[in-house]
Amino acid sequence: MEDMGAIIVGHFPLTSGEWIPPHSHTHHQLAWTRRGVLSVNVGGLYWVLPPTRALWLPAGVTHATGATRDAVLCSLYLAPGRCPLDWPEPTAVGVDGLLAELIGYLARTDLSDDARLRAEAVLPDLLRPLPTRPIDVPWPTDERVRMVAAALLADPADPRGLEAHARAAGVSRRTLTRLFARDTGMSFDRWRTHVRLRAALPLLAEGQPVSRVAHSVGYATASAFLAAFRRTVGTTPRRYLLSH
Repeated sequence: MEDMGAIIVGHFPLTSGEWIPPHSHTHHQLAWTRRGVLSVNVGGLYWVLPPTRALWLPAGVTHATGATRDAVLCSLYLAPGRCPLDWPEPTAVGVDGLLAELIGYLARTDLSDDARLRAEAVLPDLLRPLPTRPIDVPWPTDERVRMVAAALLADPADPRGLEAHARAAGVSRRTLTRLFARDTGMSFDRWRTHVRLRAALPLLAEGQPVSRVAHSVGYATASAFLAAFRRTVGTTPRRYLLSH
């Protein structure tokens, strides 16, 4: 980690499936990877970050960071008192070639103080918020709902409907419907959709065909998957994976 000027640059290798436990920072953080796919969890909200996007995390926000494929977490830490940006919420930003090169430049240890300060002054101008929304997968508190939620997380393509899951949990369909809404603020179908899309994003980021990804997370057709993706995330998978 290099500490010069107002921005600290750190690199942290992460193996596939490895997670950094929930934590927070006194500095604003920009989380990005040059290769692989990162995931960031903030209180049940999930962002999936291919190399074309990074996530702004305000100082003090508790988050967990992991890798769905081997990656190197590149973090920029910006001193709040010296940063012109004050975005209060986690915000996805696009990463194009210029921003990627600037991040690499700021990681150098041979820059003069003047050169580093000039480069740091450019960074805020390159952070462009993206209009896409994170995927909300709130975790239920009731043990019976947790049983159903755990089954869906383990296999997002599980074809069983609400009735079958209710029987497996030992409750009626009506009770499970009520408990899901109470615990997660979502219907069973909507919660399952979010789980499926969250599972799909790393596969899409790896370049797998949409039709294959759709079937792997439980959709009969690519068009049904695309409609659910647009409705939930706010854009198409292709646009999501681009930096603009």
